[in-house]
Amino acid sequence: MQANLVSFIQVLRTHDVRVSPAETLDAMDVAKTLGYADRERLRDGLAMSLAKTPEEEAVFLQCFDRFFHHKLADFSLDGSTTDAEAAGQDPDTGAEPPSDQSTAGPAGGAASLAAAAEQDPALQSLLSTPLMQSLLDNDRNELAMAMNRAAERVGLRQIQMFTQKGQFTRRILDELGEQHIRDAVISLEQRADPALVELQRYRDILREQVRDYVEREYLLNAEGRQREFMEDVLSRTRLNNIEHTYLHRVHELVRKMAKRLASRHARRRRRVKRGQLDMGKTLRRGIATDGVMFNTYWRRVRKEKPQILAVCDVSGSVAAYAKFLLLFLYSLQDVLPKVRSFAFSSHLGEVSQYFDDYPVEKAIELVNWKYGGATDYGSSLEDFAALALDDITGNTTVIILGDARNNNGDPRLDILQSIYQRSKQVIWLNPESRRAWGTGDSEMLRYQSACHFSAECNNLRQLERIVDQLLKSTR
Repeated sequence: MQANLVSFIQVLRTHDVRVSPAETLDAMDVAKTLGYADRERLRDGLAMSLAKTPEEEAVFLQCFDRFFHHKLADFSLDGSTTDAEAAGQDPDTGAEPPSDQSTAGPAGGAASLAAAAEQDPALQSLLSTPLMQSLLDNDRNELAMAMNRAAERVGLRQIQMFTQKGQFTRRILDELGEQHIRDAVISLEQRADPALVELQRYRDILREQVRDYVEREYLLNAEGRQREFMEDVLSRTRLNNIEHTYLHRVHELVRKMAKRLASRHARRRRRVKRGQLDMGKTLRRGIATDGVMFNTYWRRVRKEKPQILAVCDVSGSVAAYAKFLLLFLYSLQDVLPKVRSFAFSSHLGEVSQYFDDYPVEKAIELVNWKYGGATDYGSSLEDFAALALDDITGNTTVIILGDARNNNGDPRLDILQSIYQRSKQVIWLNPESRRAWGTGDSEMLRYQSACHFSAECNNLRQLERIVDQLLKSTR
């Protein structure tokens, strides 16, 4: 059961439920204390130790019910057999069935196979195997355990793609010994034996139950891995190449990345010896000494507040990249310092108010509509200098996202150099490949001389890495 519990926790992790090694040990202690006899009590105990939010609890309950699937498969020839039919009566009239139908049920099938086995030593050997005995007796417990053991041997829990379902179904059938049933079917076909139909039905019900078992395991184990694989592909794909049908998944991925960065860079309180008295902590620590406050604890608020100025080119060639940079920045409001946003094509304007008045997606849509058009970096830098140059200090980070293609206009490098001298750092993110910098009407190589850091940035993985470095520098 400990191995099963570890496998279950791994399933939870693939479904975005965060479980640390310490919490895994806690879950094992819970299982050991509660035991495995009462399924609901074990489920509730594990939920309290592993799920930390209502959303995680919902995922936990769903995964628990699917992982510890307790319903046994029915290997009888007729899985819909009612109590009346099991008693040998007609389900409508209650009368005994005609004598010529007595071979239609499992008992009749076993009898016909036994009769055929008298003439076929190979079939007689097959009927004596544990698999066939369990099928004839409809021993669900033994068959379910045999399937579980076969699945463990072939590594079914490593299934990742739906194309592997057929492969794993065949491997499990081979582990169970279904090859012997196939050989016997071929032998009966060659002799045109009447028992062929009964053996084929046992073979088909075994295959059906194994397919269903593989399908359940695929939905449980591969769903999370397939989502991880898809997220990895999307995070490495150029943002302007992502199809519209995947945009909602990209938005979810951005929020997940932002949440991960927020958790990593959340401001940690440090113990200080002066400042404002932390009364709550001081009183709690005084409980052990009957309320006498031998130890005092202090807290101090940092006055220093860095700011970030995000300047985004929203012309047609780079609008998609600007959209996701802004989505990233505004998803990190809990840990980022104050962000002021500017958008430009031929002219530039501050768009911070849009993000205060509208949801992020709607604000980005309005920004693209208002400031989209042909690009003029020189004119836009002039507008930026008029709006924000006086606000830039040694504690300001300026992020510029654009391809630096200026349509052969005046780049106004002098303004960017002035920003460089005033600010803490100027970061330029260019969605074009480095090999294209400086070609055609690109002014990137000239602008690069007035930046503290410049990088190619055209997918979410690169964007996450750069924002991570930005958060480290602004803490």
